[in-house]
This record gives sequence, structure tokens and C-alpha cells, in this order.
Amino acid sequence: MAELNVYSRQGCHLCEELIEMLLPIVRGRCDVRVVDIDSDSELQGRYNLRVPVLAAGDIEICEGLLDTARLYAFLRSVEPVK
Repeated sequence: MAELNVYSRQGCHLCEELIEMLLPIVRGRCDVRVVDIDSDSELQGRYNLRVPVLAAGDIEICEGLLDTARLYAFLRSVEPVK
């Protein structure tokens, strides 16, 4: 199962909204890990003003608002062909 990372920070309403919209879409399809960028200076430097950022490994799917078209394209790319 693929893993998605949501790079986020405490008190970020955009982060909360993205997570709220994301979870029902990916439930049972991907694991989701919320990463607090303020706990790591490297992540803070990379994502500071860009949060939330949704990524799968090195692939950044979207930032700011959830881009459902890009998310569904990613999900299609990692789901087994039936």
C-alpha cells in the first residue's frame, strides 16, 4: 500500500482542511502520515510557507489546497490493474 505524507504544522487551518478532505478519498487505498514540519529544521526550511504539502516519497502531489485531479491520477498510478 502506498504511503502519503502531509507536511503540516500545528494550528494551520489549510492543513486541517486538506487532511479532512483527503482521508475519505484514500481510506483503504493509502496510508497517510501527517508530518509536523516544525519538528525538523530541514523540513521547516523546505516547506515553511508552502504547507500543507501532500507528497508520496519525492513526488509532490499538491500544496495549499487539495488537488483532487492530481490525487486521483496518483492513486490510479499505484493501484494494481484489474
